[in-house]
Amino acid sequence: MKVEPSIPQHRKVYEIIRAHITEGLFVEGDLLPSENELCTVHKVTRPTIRKALDRLANEGYIVRYQGKGSIVKGIPKGIGILSLTGTTSAIGKDNLQTHIIVKPIIRNWKEAFTFQLTNREIESGCIYMERLRFVNNKPVFFDVTMIANINLPRFTSRNFENKSLFDVLRKHYQIEVKGGEQKLLAITADERLQQYFNVAASHPVLQLNRKIETSRTGLFIYSQVFCNSDEYVLYGTF
Repeated sequence: MKVEPSIPQHRKVYEIIRAHITEGLFVEGDLLPSENELCTVHKVTRPTIRKALDRLANEGYIVRYQGKGSIVKGIPKGIGILSLTGTTSAIGKDNLQTHIIVKPIIRNWKEAFTFQLTNREIESGCIYMERLRFVNNKPVFFDVTMIANINLPRFTSRNFENKSLFDVLRKHYQIEVKGGEQKLLAITADERLQQYFNVAASHPVLQLNRKIETSRTGLFIYSQVFCNSDEYVLYGTF
């Protein structure tokens, strides 16, 4: 049986502090414990703490001031459909709910939303899933996600109900989202989207086809996202 790689200490500390920020234990303007205090709490060295804090600063969760400490900046802004922070981080767990339409399954590739697949991806097969995502109890996103089945043990057995795909990849597989390409189209709702979003046939919907690069060479996330943006402006950087 394949054993998942161990998580470095600085990543564990990063995950804990990040969770404390996203869950509201620390809010914008709060001063984090000092590096010495964090070393004591987490039983790690100062360089380990600094690596964790550096990453939080790079991702926009905190701002570090020489001689003053680390100040919480908050959760990176922008509905994450246009941001590398991910939808869950951008909106917040309390306001975002995810309903799994199709649980992760392995199947043959049929296409990749107009993006070109490599031979390695085609040979490895596809992990496929569908999700409907609610913001404040209103259906806003329907997404179809496909990932090549390359060294992702037990992926199909994981629970994605109200879970972030990016978080699962980061925590369990040490895979980071690095950047990517997305194509935006304006469409009207088909029968499936009418049902999911509870809208009329002529209702405008934003469609995004995305190819997301990860830290693992040759592994990409392909997704097709449909957005009912009546009440939400989508913005952010990608």
